[in-house]
Amino acid sequence: MPTIAAYVLAAAAEIGGCFAFWAVVRLGKSPWWLGAGLASLVLFATALTVVDSAAAGRAYAAYGGVYIVASIVWLALVEGVRPDRFDLAGAAICLVGAGIILFGPRG
Repeated sequence: MPTIAAYVLAAAAEIGGCFAFWAVVRLGKSPWWLGAGLASLVLFATALTVVDSAAAGRAYAAYGGVYIVASIVWLALVEGVRPDRFDLAGAAICLVGAGIILFGPRG
């Protein structure tokens, strides 16, 4: 699986899994949501293991930028909150940083 696809899958799974817990605790949803949340978080962790990186810490650091962008997309599409210019600028900066970490030349 290509790195970008693994990161996108990981972000969707992590946000979905964490939202399941949010839904139970903050929105009063059924505890059955926790099972789906746990399964989603397992998928998240599994997706990160296929990222092409010699070091887990580097893969996780680069993933952070992807997660931030995915969270802003979630904010807009799922929660219906329009991101403002600071959300968008911050996400763009983080994504550039993630790209530098992941694709920068190594000696």
